[in-house]
Amino acid sequence: MAAQERAEFACLLDTLTPQQWATPSLCAGWTVHDVVAHAISYEGLGPREVFARVARGRFYPAGANAVGLADYRGRSPAELIELFRKYPRPRGLTASFGGLIALTDGMMHQQDIRRPLGLRREIPDERIAPVLRFALFAPVIRGILRVHGVRLVATDLDWSFGSGPEASGPAESLLMVIGGRRGVVSELSGPGTAKLTERIER
Repeated sequence: MAAQERAEFACLLDTLTPQQWATPSLCAGWTVHDVVAHAISYEGLGPREVFARVARGRFYPAGANAVGLADYRGRSPAELIELFRKYPRPRGLTASFGGLIALTDGMMHQQDIRRPLGLRREIPDERIAPVLRFALFAPVIRGILRVHGVRLVATDLDWSFGSGPEASGPAESLLMVIGGRRGVVSELSGPGTAKLTERIER
Protein backbone atom coordinates (compact mmCIF):
# COMPACT_ATOMS: atom_id res chain seq x y z
CA MET A 1 0.00 0.00 0.00
CA ALA A 2 2.91 2.35 0.69
CA ALA A 3 4.24 1.67 -2.80
CA GLN A 4 0.81 2.41 -4.29
CA GLU A 5 0.59 5.65 -2.34
CA ARG A 6 4.03 6.71 -3.51
CA ALA A 7 3.22 5.87 -7.13
CA GLU A 8 0.06 8.00 -6.97
CA PHE A 9 2.05 10.79 -5.31
CA ALA A 10 4.56 10.73 -8.18
CA CYS A 11 1.75 10.81 -10.76
CA LEU A 12 0.33 13.89 -9.04
CA LEU A 13 3.71 15.61 -9.09
CA ASP A 14 4.01 15.00 -12.83
CA THR A 15 0.96 17.22 -13.39
CA LEU A 16 1.97 20.24 -11.29
CA THR A 17 2.85 23.59 -12.82
CA PRO A 18 5.72 25.81 -11.56
CA GLN A 19 3.14 28.02 -9.86
CA GLN A 20 1.67 25.02 -8.04
CA TRP A 21 5.10 23.90 -6.86
CA ALA A 22 5.49 27.33 -5.24
CA THR A 23 2.08 27.25 -3.52
CA PRO A 24 2.03 27.24 0.31
CA SER A 25 1.10 23.80 1.67
CA LEU A 26 -0.76 22.85 4.83
CA CYS A 27 2.62 22.45 6.55
CA ALA A 28 3.31 25.85 8.10
CA GLY A 29 6.09 27.67 6.30
CA TRP A 30 6.52 25.01 3.63
CA THR A 31 5.66 25.28 -0.04
CA VAL A 32 4.53 22.31 -2.13
CA HIS A 33 8.16 22.00 -3.25
CA ASP A 34 9.32 21.86 0.37
CA VAL A 35 6.82 19.14 1.27
CA VAL A 36 7.93 17.01 -1.67
CA ALA A 37 11.60 17.51 -0.77
CA HIS A 38 10.89 16.45 2.81
CA ALA A 39 8.75 13.49 1.79
CA ILE A 40 11.58 11.87 -0.15
CA SER A 41 14.53 13.09 1.93
CA TYR A 42 14.79 10.00 4.14
CA GLU A 43 14.83 7.44 1.32
CA GLY A 44 18.09 5.73 0.61
CA LEU A 45 19.58 6.60 4.01
CA GLY A 46 21.19 3.81 5.99
CA PRO A 47 21.09 3.63 9.81
CA ARG A 48 24.31 5.63 10.18
CA GLU A 49 23.08 8.34 7.84
CA VAL A 50 19.76 8.59 9.65
CA PHE A 51 21.58 8.88 12.98
CA ALA A 52 23.86 11.56 11.55
CA ARG A 53 20.87 13.59 10.36
CA VAL A 54 19.09 13.25 13.70
CA ALA A 55 22.29 14.32 15.47
CA ARG A 56 22.60 17.36 13.20
CA GLY A 57 19.03 18.18 14.16
CA ARG A 58 19.98 18.01 17.86
CA PHE A 59 17.87 14.88 18.30
CA TYR A 60 14.57 16.68 17.74
CA PRO A 61 12.28 15.39 14.95
CA ALA A 62 11.64 18.93 13.71
CA GLY A 63 15.37 19.58 13.69
CA ALA A 64 16.12 16.43 11.72
CA ASN A 65 13.39 17.32 9.23
CA ALA A 66 14.84 20.80 8.84
CA VAL A 67 18.26 19.31 8.09
CA GLY A 68 16.80 16.98 5.47
CA LEU A 69 14.82 19.79 3.89
CA ALA A 70 17.92 21.97 3.70
CA ASP A 71 19.76 19.14 1.95
CA TYR A 72 17.00 18.57 -0.62
CA ARG A 73 15.37 21.98 -1.06
CA GLY A 74 17.75 22.96 -3.84
CA ARG A 75 16.71 20.08 -6.08
CA SER A 76 14.45 20.88 -9.00
CA PRO A 77 10.93 19.45 -9.30
CA ALA A 78 12.19 17.10 -12.02
CA GLU A 79 14.96 15.83 -9.74
CA LEU A 80 12.54 15.26 -6.86
CA ILE A 81 10.13 13.36 -9.09
CA GLU A 82 13.02 11.23 -10.31
CA LEU A 83 13.80 10.33 -6.70
CA PHE A 84 10.19 9.21 -6.22
CA ARG A 85 10.63 6.96 -9.26
CA LYS A 86 14.00 5.72 -7.98
CA TYR A 87 12.48 4.53 -4.71
CA PRO A 88 9.11 3.00 -5.67
CA ARG A 89 9.03 1.06 -2.39
CA PRO A 90 10.02 2.36 1.05
CA ARG A 91 13.50 1.51 2.28
CA GLY A 92 15.27 1.88 5.59
CA LEU A 93 13.54 4.06 8.17
CA THR A 94 10.35 4.58 6.16
CA ALA A 95 9.90 0.81 5.79
CA SER A 96 9.61 0.43 9.57
CA PHE A 97 6.40 -0.81 11.17
CA GLY A 98 5.62 -2.84 8.08
CA GLY A 99 5.82 0.23 5.84
CA LEU A 100 3.34 2.23 7.91
CA ILE A 101 5.77 5.12 8.27
CA ALA A 102 6.02 5.49 4.50
CA LEU A 103 2.28 4.98 3.99
CA THR A 104 1.33 7.52 6.65
CA ASP A 105 3.93 10.08 5.65
CA GLY A 106 3.11 9.75 1.96
CA MET A 107 -0.65 9.97 2.49
CA MET A 108 -0.63 12.95 4.81
CA HIS A 109 1.89 14.91 2.78
CA GLN A 110 0.03 14.21 -0.43
CA GLN A 111 -3.04 15.72 1.20
CA ASP A 112 -0.92 18.63 2.46
CA ILE A 113 -0.37 19.39 -1.21
CA ARG A 114 -3.72 18.44 -2.71
CA ARG A 115 -5.87 20.45 -0.33
CA PRO A 116 -4.34 23.91 -1.01
CA LEU A 117 -4.34 23.13 -4.74
CA GLY A 118 -7.99 22.03 -4.70
CA LEU A 119 -7.07 18.57 -6.00
CA ARG A 120 -9.26 16.27 -3.89
CA ARG A 121 -9.21 12.50 -4.27
CA GLU A 122 -10.82 9.37 -2.88
CA ILE A 123 -8.40 7.41 -0.68
CA PRO A 124 -9.16 3.65 -0.63
CA ASP A 125 -10.71 2.55 2.67
CA GLU A 126 -8.23 -0.28 3.14
CA ARG A 127 -5.37 2.19 2.80
CA ILE A 128 -6.56 4.97 5.11
CA ALA A 129 -7.88 2.74 7.93
CA PRO A 130 -4.45 1.58 9.20
CA VAL A 131 -3.06 5.09 8.79
CA LEU A 132 -5.74 6.58 11.03
CA ARG A 133 -4.73 4.38 13.95
CA PHE A 134 -0.99 4.63 13.32
CA ALA A 135 -1.13 8.44 13.20
CA LEU A 136 -2.63 8.43 16.69
CA PHE A 137 0.38 6.72 18.22
CA ALA A 138 3.29 7.53 15.89
CA PRO A 139 5.93 9.31 18.05
CA VAL A 140 6.49 12.13 15.58
CA ILE A 141 2.80 12.88 14.94
CA ARG A 142 1.56 12.36 18.51
CA GLY A 143 -2.04 12.56 17.36
CA ILE A 144 -3.36 11.01 20.55
CA LEU A 145 -2.43 14.18 22.44
CA ARG A 146 -4.60 16.30 20.16
CA VAL A 147 -7.70 14.12 20.27
CA HIS A 148 -7.58 12.85 23.85
CA GLY A 149 -11.02 13.00 25.45
CA VAL A 150 -12.85 13.14 22.12
CA ARG A 151 -14.58 10.27 20.34
CA LEU A 152 -13.68 10.34 16.64
CA VAL A 153 -16.17 8.74 14.26
CA ALA A 154 -15.69 8.37 10.51
CA THR A 155 -18.87 8.90 8.52
CA ASP A 156 -17.60 7.16 5.38
CA LEU A 157 -15.69 4.28 6.96
CA ASP A 158 -16.30 1.76 9.74
CA TRP A 159 -13.82 3.39 12.09
CA SER A 160 -14.01 5.13 15.44
CA PHE A 161 -11.67 5.84 18.31
CA GLY A 162 -11.71 7.27 21.81
CA SER A 163 -14.33 8.32 24.30
CA GLY A 164 -15.96 11.60 25.21
CA PRO A 165 -17.91 14.13 23.16
CA GLU A 166 -18.13 13.04 19.55
CA ALA A 167 -16.53 14.63 16.50
CA SER A 168 -17.54 12.98 13.25
CA GLY A 169 -16.68 13.48 9.62
CA PRO A 170 -14.92 11.96 6.60
CA ALA A 171 -11.96 9.70 7.36
CA GLU A 172 -9.56 11.94 5.45
CA SER A 173 -10.65 14.96 7.48
CA LEU A 174 -10.17 13.00 10.71
CA LEU A 175 -6.67 12.03 9.60
CA MET A 176 -5.66 15.61 8.93
CA VAL A 177 -7.07 16.70 12.30
CA ILE A 178 -5.12 13.92 14.03
CA GLY A 179 -2.07 15.28 12.24
CA GLY A 180 -2.74 18.76 13.60
CA ARG A 181 -3.53 20.47 10.30
CA ARG A 182 -5.28 23.77 10.77
CA GLY A 183 -8.50 24.69 8.98
CA VAL A 184 -9.84 21.12 8.92
CA VAL A 185 -11.79 20.86 12.19
CA SER A 186 -14.61 22.84 10.54
CA GLU A 187 -15.24 19.82 8.31
CA LEU A 188 -16.26 17.79 11.37
CA SER A 189 -19.48 17.99 13.37
CA GLY A 190 -20.47 17.25 16.95
CA PRO A 191 -19.73 18.60 20.42
CA GLY A 192 -16.19 17.22 20.39
CA THR A 193 -15.14 19.75 17.75
CA ALA A 194 -14.92 22.47 20.45
CA LYS A 195 -12.00 20.68 22.12
CA LEU A 196 -10.29 20.00 18.81
CA THR A 197 -10.63 23.62 17.74
CA GLU A 198 -9.09 24.81 21.01
CA ARG A 199 -6.12 22.47 20.63
CA ILE A 200 -5.42 22.84 16.91
CA GLU A 201 -6.70 26.19 15.72
CA ARG A 202 -5.39 28.36 18.58
